[in-house]
Amino acid sequence: MVLLLAAGSWIAPATLAADVPEPDGYRMEEYRAPVPDTLAGATVLDTARAEALWKGGAAIFVDAMPRPVKPANLPAGTVWHDKPRTSIEGSHWLINTGYGQLPPEAQTYFEGRLASLTKDDKATTLVFFCEPECWMSWNAAKRALSLGYTDVRWYPGGATEWAAAGLPTAQASPVP
Repeated sequence: MVLLLAAGSWIAPATLAADVPEPDGYRMEEYRAPVPDTLAGATVLDTARAEALWKGGAAIFVDAMPRPVKPANLPAGTVWHDKPRTSIEGSHWLINTGYGQLPPEAQTYFEGRLASLTKDDKATTLVFFCEPECWMSWNAAKRALSLGYTDVRWYPGGATEWAAAGLPTAQASPVP
């Protein structure tokens, strides 16, 4: 399918989610790109279903947005401030856990924080999100499934769609 512009030129439409297949493993690059409609083993949520879980207190919401990295080439004496993160109110920001390949310390951090948040109950409902068209939450949810969590939900609309719906947000701080 192509679209004809008024000026007479043709463009292809953006890739639709239905056109994006699930990879066999984790997404390893280009994390800000269209995502699939599915995640095998997980339940995909729209905003209304995510809101219902949130309002019922029936799930732990996990923000998988990465933390901005301090540039290595900053001039000496430059003060670095993390970019503020507005997230779903009450969520837990597990930074840098959505990359395709995690260094051992990040894997240990992810496993330990999930165990703590769920009180070692792998049947606890977990909702993973970040931003629209972001593979970080998809990868993090897939990783939770690989760790044996059985009620994993993925909210691809993330904090942006949540806020656009007028739902409660808050400034997030990374879970230590």
